Amino acid sequence: MNVRVVVVDDQAMIRAGLTALLTDEPGIDVVAEASDGAQALRAARTFRPDVVLMDVRMPGMDGLEATRRLVEAGSSARVLMLTTFDLDEYVFGALRAGASGFLLKDAPADQLIEGVRVVAAGEAMLSPS
Repeated sequence: MNVRVVVVDDQAMIRAGLTALLTDEPGIDVVAEASDGAQALRAARTFRPDVVLMDVRMPGMDGLEATRRLVEAGSSARVLMLTTFDLDEYVFGALRAGASGFLLKDAPADQLIEGVRVVAAGEAMLSPS
């Protein structure tokens, strides 16, 4: 069975790139995209993904708040947080919110793909840096 993914990022080019990368990977299906936390919550309810690939910083509802709400709502989706900012406060905030993993956006493509598969399998994934 394929891993169902929702890609959430406020930058359209980043979303498109992540979607293209994941779509080319066997066993992974991108079922929706969202540009902010509120859209991410709606997409998770509608499409019931296995993994939500969530940007930390977005206008409106950020990724940390969206993750917290997703977890509180009892969603079975696992959240893999992405950010360009290598800040401990984001890592700790993501983990407190209930994220299963945390990667920097400059991670190699194979590490992102591995991260999606790892968190989908119920494990945790943290950026080595």
